Amino acid sequence: MTKIKKGTSYFYLGLVFLFLYAPILVLIVLSFNDSMSRTVWGGFTLKWYMNLTSNDNIMGALGTTIRITLTSSILATVLGTSAAIGIHYMKKRHAAIMLGATNIPLLNADIVTGISLMLLFTRFTPLGEFSVVLAHIAFSVPYVIFNVLPRLQSLSEACFEAAMDLGATPSYAFYKVVWPEIFPGVLSGFLMALTMSLDDFTITYFTKGAGVNTLSTMLYTQLRKGIQPELYALSTILFLLAFILLLVMNFKKNVRKEAVK
Repeated sequence: MTKIKKGTSYFYLGLVFLFLYAPILVLIVLSFNDSMSRTVWGGFTLKWYMNLTSNDNIMGALGTTIRITLTSSILATVLGTSAAIGIHYMKKRHAAIMLGATNIPLLNADIVTGISLMLLFTRFTPLGEFSVVLAHIAFSVPYVIFNVLPRLQSLSEACFEAAMDLGATPSYAFYKVVWPEIFPGVLSGFLMALTMSLDDFTITYFTKGAGVNTLSTMLYTQLRKGIQPELYALSTILFLLAFILLLVMNFKKNVRKEAVK
Protein backbone atom coordinates (compact mmCIF):
# COMPACT_ATOMS: atom_id res chain seq x y z
CA MET A 1 0.00 0.00 0.00
CA THR A 2 2.86 2.36 0.87
CA LYS A 3 4.55 1.64 -2.47
CA ILE A 4 1.31 2.43 -4.32
CA LYS A 5 1.00 5.76 -2.48
CA LYS A 6 4.60 6.65 -3.27
CA GLY A 7 4.13 5.67 -6.91
CA THR A 8 0.99 7.82 -7.13
CA SER A 9 2.82 10.75 -5.52
CA TYR A 10 5.72 10.48 -7.96
CA PHE A 11 3.31 10.21 -10.90
CA TYR A 12 1.44 13.31 -9.78
CA LEU A 13 4.71 15.19 -9.24
CA GLY A 14 5.87 14.15 -12.71
CA LEU A 15 2.64 15.45 -14.27
CA VAL A 16 3.05 18.79 -12.47
CA PHE A 17 6.64 19.19 -13.68
CA LEU A 18 5.64 18.14 -17.19
CA PHE A 19 2.82 20.67 -17.25
CA LEU A 20 5.05 23.47 -15.95
CA TYR A 21 8.28 22.83 -17.81
CA ALA A 22 7.29 21.14 -21.09
CA PRO A 23 6.36 24.50 -22.71
CA ILE A 24 9.71 25.95 -21.59
CA LEU A 25 11.52 22.94 -23.03
CA VAL A 26 9.70 23.46 -26.35
CA LEU A 27 10.74 27.12 -26.29
CA ILE A 28 14.39 26.19 -25.71
CA VAL A 29 14.31 23.64 -28.54
CA LEU A 30 12.77 26.20 -30.94
CA SER A 31 15.54 28.67 -30.12
CA PHE A 32 18.00 26.23 -31.80
CA ASN A 33 15.73 25.39 -34.74
CA ASP A 34 17.09 26.45 -38.15
CA SER A 35 13.59 27.15 -39.45
CA MET A 36 10.98 29.88 -39.12
CA SER A 37 8.35 27.19 -38.59
CA ARG A 38 7.26 26.18 -35.10
CA THR A 39 6.35 22.66 -36.24
CA VAL A 40 9.15 21.71 -38.66
CA TRP A 41 12.68 20.96 -37.44
CA GLY A 42 15.17 22.52 -39.85
CA GLY A 43 18.37 21.50 -38.10
CA PHE A 44 20.47 22.82 -35.23
CA THR A 45 21.63 26.46 -35.36
CA LEU A 46 22.85 29.29 -33.14
CA LYS A 47 22.02 32.05 -35.61
CA TRP A 48 19.01 33.30 -33.64
CA TYR A 49 21.31 33.95 -30.67
CA MET A 50 23.87 35.68 -32.91
CA ASN A 51 21.19 37.77 -34.62
CA LEU A 52 19.69 38.83 -31.29
CA THR A 53 21.83 41.93 -30.74
CA SER A 54 21.26 43.16 -34.32
CA ASN A 55 17.46 43.12 -33.93
CA ASP A 56 16.66 46.75 -33.03
CA ASN A 57 13.05 46.07 -32.03
CA ILE A 58 13.92 43.36 -29.53
CA MET A 59 16.94 45.23 -28.14
CA GLY A 60 14.87 48.39 -27.77
CA ALA A 61 12.11 46.52 -25.93
CA LEU A 62 14.70 44.75 -23.74
CA GLY A 63 16.34 48.06 -22.82
CA THR A 64 12.96 49.59 -21.95
CA THR A 65 12.04 46.53 -19.88
CA ILE A 66 15.31 46.63 -17.93
CA ARG A 67 15.01 50.37 -17.23
CA ILE A 68 11.40 50.09 -16.05
CA THR A 69 12.00 46.93 -14.04
CA LEU A 70 15.11 48.11 -12.20
CA THR A 71 13.79 51.61 -11.51
CA SER A 72 10.40 50.47 -10.25
CA SER A 73 11.84 47.59 -8.20
CA ILE A 74 14.43 49.75 -6.44
CA LEU A 75 11.93 52.51 -5.66
CA ALA A 76 9.28 49.99 -4.59
CA THR A 77 11.81 48.33 -2.26
CA VAL A 78 12.71 51.67 -0.64
CA LEU A 79 9.06 52.70 -0.25
CA GLY A 80 7.91 49.24 0.83
CA THR A 81 10.65 48.87 3.45
CA SER A 82 9.90 52.33 4.85
CA ALA A 83 6.18 51.55 4.91
CA ALA A 84 6.78 48.21 6.64
CA ILE A 85 8.82 49.93 9.37
CA GLY A 86 6.08 52.55 9.80
CA ILE A 87 3.31 49.93 9.99
CA HIS A 88 5.35 47.86 12.47
CA TYR A 89 5.55 50.76 14.94
CA MET A 90 1.90 51.81 14.57
CA LYS A 91 -0.80 50.98 17.04
CA LYS A 92 -2.55 47.69 16.27
CA ARG A 93 -5.75 49.33 15.07
CA HIS A 94 -3.96 51.70 12.70
CA ALA A 95 -1.65 48.92 11.51
CA ALA A 96 -4.67 46.72 10.70
CA ILE A 97 -6.20 49.54 8.62
CA MET A 98 -2.94 50.08 6.73
CA LEU A 99 -2.53 46.36 6.06
CA GLY A 100 -6.08 46.24 4.75
CA ALA A 101 -5.29 49.09 2.37
CA THR A 102 -2.09 47.32 1.35
CA ASN A 103 -4.08 44.24 0.38
CA ILE A 104 -6.22 46.13 -2.14
CA PRO A 105 -3.65 46.10 -5.03
CA LEU A 106 -3.16 42.36 -4.46
CA LEU A 107 -6.88 41.59 -4.57
CA ASN A 108 -7.71 43.82 -7.53
CA ALA A 109 -7.79 42.24 -10.97
CA ASP A 110 -4.91 43.45 -13.14
CA ILE A 111 -7.28 44.82 -15.75
CA VAL A 112 -9.08 46.92 -13.11
CA THR A 113 -5.78 48.26 -11.79
CA GLY A 114 -4.52 48.94 -15.31
CA ILE A 115 -7.62 50.85 -16.45
CA SER A 116 -7.87 52.88 -13.21
CA LEU A 117 -4.20 53.87 -13.37
CA MET A 118 -4.54 54.76 -17.06
CA LEU A 119 -7.47 57.09 -16.28
CA LEU A 120 -5.49 58.65 -13.42
CA PHE A 121 -2.32 59.19 -15.46
CA THR A 122 -4.06 60.63 -18.51
CA ARG A 123 -5.45 63.34 -16.21
CA PHE A 124 -2.08 64.39 -14.77
CA THR A 125 0.77 63.16 -17.00
CA PRO A 126 1.34 61.80 -20.54
CA LEU A 127 1.49 58.03 -20.84
CA GLY A 128 5.00 56.69 -21.37
CA GLU A 129 7.87 55.04 -19.50
CA PHE A 130 7.33 57.29 -16.48
CA SER A 131 3.69 56.25 -16.10
CA VAL A 132 4.64 52.56 -16.43
CA VAL A 133 7.26 52.96 -13.69
CA LEU A 134 4.66 54.57 -11.40
CA ALA A 135 2.19 51.77 -12.16
CA HIS A 136 4.77 49.07 -11.42
CA ILE A 137 5.71 50.75 -8.14
CA ALA A 138 2.02 50.83 -7.17
CA PHE A 139 1.53 47.05 -7.49
CA SER A 140 5.04 46.08 -6.28
CA VAL A 141 5.10 47.94 -2.95
CA PRO A 142 2.66 45.53 -1.20
CA TYR A 143 4.90 42.55 -2.03
CA VAL A 144 7.87 44.30 -0.42
CA ILE A 145 5.82 45.19 2.67
CA PHE A 146 4.64 41.61 3.18
CA ASN A 147 8.21 40.32 2.86
CA VAL A 148 9.79 42.83 5.24
CA LEU A 149 7.07 42.99 7.90
CA PRO A 150 7.50 39.40 9.24
CA ARG A 151 11.25 40.04 9.69
CA LEU A 152 10.48 43.16 11.72
CA GLN A 153 7.93 41.32 13.84
CA SER A 154 10.49 38.62 14.71
CA LEU A 155 13.10 41.23 15.67
CA SER A 156 13.75 41.78 19.37
CA GLU A 157 13.25 45.40 20.43
CA ALA A 158 15.78 44.91 23.23
CA CYS A 159 18.72 44.81 20.80
CA PHE A 160 17.83 48.19 19.29
CA GLU A 161 17.26 49.74 22.71
CA ALA A 162 20.55 48.30 23.98
CA ALA A 163 22.42 49.89 21.08
CA MET A 164 20.78 53.23 21.89
CA ASP A 165 21.69 52.87 25.59
CA LEU A 166 25.32 52.28 24.60
CA GLY A 167 25.43 55.63 22.80
CA ALA A 168 24.49 54.75 19.22
CA THR A 169 22.43 57.22 17.25
CA PRO A 170 19.05 55.96 15.94
CA SER A 171 20.36 55.76 12.35
CA TYR A 172 23.56 53.96 13.41
CA ALA A 173 21.59 51.53 15.60
CA PHE A 174 19.23 50.85 12.70
CA TYR A 175 22.00 50.01 10.22
CA LYS A 176 23.94 47.93 12.74
CA VAL A 177 21.12 46.10 14.51
CA VAL A 178 17.87 46.25 12.53
CA TRP A 179 19.15 46.27 8.94
CA PRO A 180 21.11 42.97 9.10
CA GLU A 181 18.01 41.24 10.48
CA ILE A 182 15.53 42.56 7.91
CA PHE A 183 17.89 42.43 4.92
CA PRO A 184 16.76 38.91 3.80
CA GLY A 185 13.16 40.16 3.75
CA VAL A 186 14.18 43.30 1.85
CA LEU A 187 16.08 41.19 -0.69
CA SER A 188 13.12 38.82 -1.10
CA GLY A 189 10.79 41.78 -1.58
CA PHE A 190 13.12 43.31 -4.17
CA LEU A 191 13.37 40.05 -6.12
CA MET A 192 9.61 39.60 -6.02
CA ALA A 193 9.07 43.19 -7.21
CA LEU A 194 11.64 42.56 -9.94
CA THR A 195 9.85 39.39 -11.05
CA MET A 196 6.38 40.95 -10.97
CA SER A 197 7.55 43.98 -12.95
CA LEU A 198 9.39 41.89 -15.53
CA ASP A 199 6.42 39.56 -15.95
CA ASP A 200 3.62 42.13 -16.07
CA PHE A 201 1.63 42.65 -19.25
CA THR A 202 -1.89 43.87 -18.49
CA ILE A 203 -1.07 46.93 -16.37
CA THR A 204 1.86 47.82 -18.64
CA TYR A 205 -0.34 47.58 -21.73
CA PHE A 206 -2.85 50.11 -20.36
CA THR A 207 -0.30 52.60 -18.98
CA LYS A 208 2.55 52.53 -21.53
CA GLY A 209 1.23 54.91 -24.19
CA ALA A 210 2.20 54.92 -27.86
CA GLY A 211 5.79 54.23 -28.87
CA VAL A 212 6.75 52.43 -25.64
CA ASN A 213 7.16 48.66 -25.73
CA THR A 214 8.35 46.19 -23.16
CA LEU A 215 9.11 42.58 -24.03
CA SER A 216 5.65 41.41 -23.00
CA THR A 217 3.76 44.05 -24.99
CA MET A 218 6.02 43.61 -28.01
CA LEU A 219 5.40 39.87 -27.93
CA TYR A 220 1.65 40.53 -27.88
CA THR A 221 1.83 42.78 -30.95
CA GLN A 222 3.99 40.24 -32.80
CA LEU A 223 1.51 37.41 -32.26
CA ARG A 224 -0.51 38.82 -35.18
CA LYS A 225 2.47 38.89 -37.56
CA GLY A 226 4.34 35.82 -36.34
CA ILE A 227 6.86 35.62 -33.53
CA GLN A 228 10.49 36.25 -34.48
CA PRO A 229 12.77 33.30 -33.59
CA GLU A 230 15.14 35.74 -31.85
CA LEU A 231 12.51 36.05 -29.14
CA TYR A 232 12.85 32.32 -28.44
CA ALA A 233 16.58 32.85 -27.95
CA LEU A 234 16.05 35.84 -25.64
CA SER A 235 13.40 33.98 -23.61
CA THR A 236 15.79 31.04 -23.21
CA ILE A 237 18.55 33.33 -21.94
CA LEU A 238 16.18 35.01 -19.45
CA PHE A 239 14.96 31.62 -18.21
CA LEU A 240 18.51 30.35 -17.70
CA LEU A 241 19.51 33.52 -15.85
CA ALA A 242 16.52 33.20 -13.51
CA PHE A 243 17.23 29.49 -13.01
CA ILE A 244 20.90 30.12 -12.17
CA LEU A 245 19.93 32.92 -9.76
CA LEU A 246 17.49 30.58 -8.02
CA LEU A 247 20.15 27.88 -7.68
CA VAL A 248 22.68 30.35 -6.25
CA MET A 249 20.17 31.68 -3.70
CA ASN A 250 19.18 28.18 -2.59
CA PHE A 251 22.84 27.19 -2.33
CA LYS A 252 23.63 30.22 -0.15
CA LYS A 253 20.60 29.51 2.03
CA ASN A 254 21.72 25.90 2.57
CA VAL A 255 25.27 27.03 3.35
CA ARG A 256 23.93 29.51 5.90
CA LYS A 257 21.79 26.82 7.54
CA GLU A 258 24.76 24.49 7.77
CA ALA A 259 26.88 27.26 9.31
CA VAL A 260 24.21 27.88 11.95
CA LYS A 261 24.11 24.17 12.83
